[in-house]
Amino acid sequence: MNLAAMIRDVARRQPDAPAVTDGAVTHSYAAFVDRAARIGGALRERGLAPGDRVVLAMENCGEFLELLVACWTAGLCVVPVNAKLHPREVEHIVRDSGARAAFTTPGLADGLTPLVSQVETLETLVCTRTPDYARLLGCDPCAVHPGGAEERAWIFYTSGTTGRPKGAILSHRNLLFMSYSYYADIDALDARDVKLHTAPLSHASGLFALPHLLRGGHQVVLPGFDIEAIADALLRYSNVTMWAAPTMLTRLVHSPLASSLRTESIKTIYYGGGPMYVADLRRALAIFGPRLYQIYGQGESPMTIAGLAKTMHDAPDDLRTCGVARTGVLVRVVNDRDEDVPPGEIGEVVTRSDCMMQGYWNNPTASAEALRGGWLHTGDLGSMDERGFLTLRDRSKDMIISGGSNIYPREIEEVLLRHPGVLEVSVVGRPHPDWGEEVVAFVVAKPSESVDPAALDALCLDNIARFKRPKSYEFVEALPKNNYGKVLKTELRDRMKT
Repeated sequence: MNLAAMIRDVARRQPDAPAVTDGAVTHSYAAFVDRAARIGGALRERGLAPGDRVVLAMENCGEFLELLVACWTAGLCVVPVNAKLHPREVEHIVRDSGARAAFTTPGLADGLTPLVSQVETLETLVCTRTPDYARLLGCDPCAVHPGGAEERAWIFYTSGTTGRPKGAILSHRNLLFMSYSYYADIDALDARDVKLHTAPLSHASGLFALPHLLRGGHQVVLPGFDIEAIADALLRYSNVTMWAAPTMLTRLVHSPLASSLRTESIKTIYYGGGPMYVADLRRALAIFGPRLYQIYGQGESPMTIAGLAKTMHDAPDDLRTCGVARTGVLVRVVNDRDEDVPPGEIGEVVTRSDCMMQGYWNNPTASAEALRGGWLHTGDLGSMDERGFLTLRDRSKDMIISGGSNIYPREIEEVLLRHPGVLEVSVVGRPHPDWGEEVVAFVVAKPSESVDPAALDALCLDNIARFKRPKSYEFVEALPKNNYGKVLKTELRDRMKT
């Protein structure tokens, strides 16, 4: 069940097929698994033992993927870290995971090198494209560690929008189930498929590298999200699949280049990780056609809870949902006693499958709370209709309670985004002495557009109950976001305290 062994089998079948392209460099599958085996052998020579953690704090590059396979070859557990994190944030993850080794890239090396002397467990930090990294490739290749399905493969640290991030432990079984679910629900894959990476490999894009690697697909790695580079890749490759966070997909469809993209080269764009507003989704469908798949998941159940299939994007009412439970996945909506609520009523989304994490690293209290009763409690509020379509409302911590009534910010955000001059909006609650909380909307106007608060009021009054209407509108140049593009509502709430 070791993923590295399965990828090595792919290389045996198609040794000359392209595995990874980064810039002008392409490695065949034979070269890719050989490099991974040599790095794995070097890590073993340095004394790392099966189960040890290895942090990958790296910018997007082909080496990230070969290091994934190298670590699994040696029986090690990878801890990918977003390259945009501050060195202090990386230090917390290195320390919390007890990592013995770390890898980084030239653009991050100066900030992260001091970690070797700051974190007791960290014995070595190697930067790619240096003589140190080249020496690893000169070591003898090692055999694949004969690990079981439940061995740790990946510790996924949450984005930490509130408090310190926690490390969700994902096994080889979890990641293999995620891949099988991809084949069942999204696409059949083979060596003709191209996975284009424009988002951080430490997150959703890198996770879905796995179903492509396991079927012999070609990984094409870009340094970041660049619309011109995407346009160029679509001219060079066909059968392209890429990940887009909602903010990325919105930028793409509003770009002047959108109308000239070679969309026939696109097989699938999967999106998720935050609310995708209906107005932007309709525009994306007009440009890309039936090539969109919505993902609902989280690090604790990687990419695999519910999904809105390409064919389900045809029904206008279903665009407001995140689809149905993925193949092999159970999804329920429950009250605070973990009892199912009736169809249409709002409760917490819980899920159960072989994709569900083992728990949080070194945090038994948080693990017991999240996995109570054998179900993963997502912290997301949603409702499910009679057909099994799940509609997300908000994170439970973002719900506004005003005058005893529950108000779900996303519902208001959807309405405000219908205004042609509004680019982005985020709705939060502000303390009120009589009502408990009142609704405040932070609005980003489109360039050169003027937005009248009275027009926003009228839009709300035409579409939602009066008590849900924002009591004030705060116009800002940009919304604060974390490194995964999620809006930091905690920061917006903090602004209102000053």
